[in-house]
Amino acid sequence: MDSPRQPRIRPPKPRNARELALLCAAAALDKKGEDPVLLQVDQLTGYADYFLLVSGRSTRQASSMGENIARVLKKAGRPALGMEGLQEGRWILLDFGEVVVHVFHEPVREFYDLDSLWGDAPRVEMDPSELDAMLLRPGKPAAD
Repeated sequence: MDSPRQPRIRPPKPRNARELALLCAAAALDKKGEDPVLLQVDQLTGYADYFLLVSGRSTRQASSMGENIARVLKKAGRPALGMEGLQEGRWILLDFGEVVVHVFHEPVREFYDLDSLWGDAPRVEMDPSELDAMLLRPGKPAAD
C-alpha cells in the first residue's frame, strides 16, 4: 500500500536563479521526472543562467511535469514567461528568464541529445531529499 501524499503549501519565492532552478527540479521530481540534469550555462550563453533537462516515460507524464512546474513556480510568484509543447508532450519548454526548463519524452531527449550539446556546462549537484523538502509543508515529516 502506498503511503499518503504529504500536503503541499505555497513554496517560498526563489531568491536567485539557483533557487529558481532547484524549485523547477523539485516540481519535476514531484511528478516522477527521470534523469534530471541541472546545467549552469551562464558562462556559455547570454540568455539564461541554468538549463534543467528532465525526462518522462510517456508524453502524458512529460505534459504533467511541465504543468506541475508551471503551477509550482506560479504559486511561488515566478510565473513562466513562455511555455511551448504542453499539448504534445514530446518536448516542453518553460522559460523563466534566467532558468530554461526542457521536459522531454525520453526518446525525444535521446534524439536531440542536449546533454551532449551542452556538455561543456558544469552540472549542478542536486540532493533529492532537499528538493522534496522544498515542496513539503513545514513541520511534517517527509515520506520514506
